[in-house]
Amino acid sequence: MRQYELLVILKPTLTEEEKAAQVSSLKETFDKNGAKIEVIEDKGTRNLAYEIQKHKRGHYYVIYFTAPGSAISEIERVIRFNEDIIKFMTVKYENKKEIAFWETLIEKVKKTNQHTEEKAKEESSEKEEEAKEEK
Repeated sequence: MRQYELLVILKPTLTEEEKAAQVSSLKETFDKNGAKIEVIEDKGTRNLAYEIQKHKRGHYYVIYFTAPGSAISEIERVIRFNEDIIKFMTVKYENKKEIAFWETLIEKVKKTNQHTEEKAKEESSEKEEEAKEEK
């Protein structure tokens, strides 16, 4: 199993539910092809460097995963048929230095995701308390 990074840019016109469905679809594709997703990083909506399919913005996701080399071509084939993905790029980490960097990226993203989840839980509990106080 080798280490990879997949950058996916979704159309900016998708709703949150549609974006979640796209990520879920990607997860299924990875599972079917024997790939293991380590972490998914949501980079948000950003301006594109140049216009792609008449879009000036896109919603970025970075997926860090391990997979056998044979799975990459099938994963990319499925992505090419998806009309909601306007651009993608796969990067393979090969030597020891690159793999060590890949592992540090994963740890960093996991910490960021954990911090974001904790913050969201705190905000939701604060809103619940405010709602109770209003009643």
